[in-house]
Amino acid sequence: MTTKEELSPELFRVIDANINRLKEGIRVVEDIMRYRDNNKDFSTKLKELRHKSKIDETDQLLTHRDSINDVLRPTTQSELNRTNIKSIIIANFKRAEESSRVLEELFKLHNAAYSENFKHIRYELYNLEKEIVLNESE
Repeated sequence: MTTKEELSPELFRVIDANINRLKEGIRVVEDIMRYRDNNKDFSTKLKELRHKSKIDETDQLLTHRDSINDVLRPTTQSELNRTNIKSIIIANFKRAEESSRVLEELFKLHNAAYSENFKHIRYELYNLEKEIVLNESE
C-alpha cells in the first residue's frame, strides 16, 4: 500500500491558483456562450464544469493564498494580444485545460477522487473546445 503525501502550504498555493485559473477560464467562455450567443446548452455544460472545479479544503486554500507576492503577477505582453472573440475563447480553454491537468497531477499524491474529477473536467473541456471553436466565426 502506498502512502499519500501530505500537501504542503506551497502545494496548497499551487492548487489555489490553478482552481482559480480553471474556474476563471471556464467562466469567460461560459459568459460568451450565455450572453453573446444565447447558447443555453454550451453555457449550461460550462457552468456545470465550473461548479465541479472545487475541493473541500477551502480554508487551507485561503490560508496559503499569497497573490500579492506572485512573481508572475504583472500582465505579460502575450496576454494582451487577442485579435477577436475566437482568440479569447481559445486562450481561456487552454488556460482551463492546463490548470485542470496541474490539479489532476498534484492530487495523484493526495486524493485520487479529486485527481479523477479534474481529469474528467479536462476531457470535457477538450470536447467543448472542439465543438465551440469549430463553430465560431472569425
